Amino acid sequence: MPRRKSTEEENSGEPTFEQALGSLEAIVDAMEHEHLPLEELVEHYEKGSALLTRCEAILQSARGRIELITLRNQSEISLDAGLKSAEHQGLLTPTDPPEDPDDDNDIRLF
Repeated sequence: MPRRKSTEEENSGEPTFEQALGSLEAIVDAMEHEHLPLEELVEHYEKGSALLTRCEAILQSARGRIELITLRNQSEISLDAGLKSAEHQGLLTPTDPPEDPDDDNDIRLF
């Protein structure tokens, strides 16, 4: 299923990764298989270079987002492991709420 463009992407006027890559592939194909005058080859090269820069920027951004997600997941796993270790050692029980030292009432609803 295709991803919906964000408002930022729609307003930027910049091509998506897929659009930029498709255009870049078309430029490379034209440069390799067509007999173009030098001026057109230079124009294609210039446009292709800009598209390549756009693709690399999008990939770098995606890579950074993936690294953040991975770090966040590792932190959550680490925290979960720490809680399970504390439960296993009898320091915490998952069903008992933390005790309030100022609470003299023995009535508990949960």
